[in-house]
Amino acid sequence: MIGAGISVAVLAGVLSTFLFLGRSGANVANYAEMETEARRGLELFAEDTRQASDLTWNSANEVRLVVNSAAVLYGYDSANQTFYRTTNGATRILIHGVDAFNFKGYMITGAAVDLSNLTQAGRSTKQLQISLRASRTSRTVTTATNTVLSARFILRNKRITT
Repeated sequence: MIGAGISVAVLAGVLSTFLFLGRSGANVANYAEMETEARRGLELFAEDTRQASDLTWNSANEVRLVVNSAAVLYGYDSANQTFYRTTNGATRILIHGVDAFNFKGYMITGAAVDLSNLTQAGRSTKQLQISLRASRTSRTVTTATNTVLSARFILRNKRITT
């Protein structure tokens, strides 16, 4: 009887440790997936931004770049919680589970661009920056979140005239 009681206590400890390790593993997998998506998405965005020769603000959450004479659209879809890239009519989701997103534009002087006039903002934007927060939830673990703030990417090929 004593041996059975000790066995139950040991088994309960082993089982709770096993469940804790499984939940931690799922949380780490969620975080790693978010980190990989963010890294790949921002690298593609950085490459296009650096090569862009022109920029047009469609809204505070959508910007169109001209890269090698082709239009490339980057934006945030709040309904589907995605950061996406569209070129040649094909849309590619870069980051899933984005629950907060912000584009920031900066002039050549480093001052922030006023997005109340999108046409003027497009003319004066020389640098772009993204900030976003992504999250993943699975049934057995708490939500894993990843906050990303990109560097300011300079539109190297865009001429600014004032």
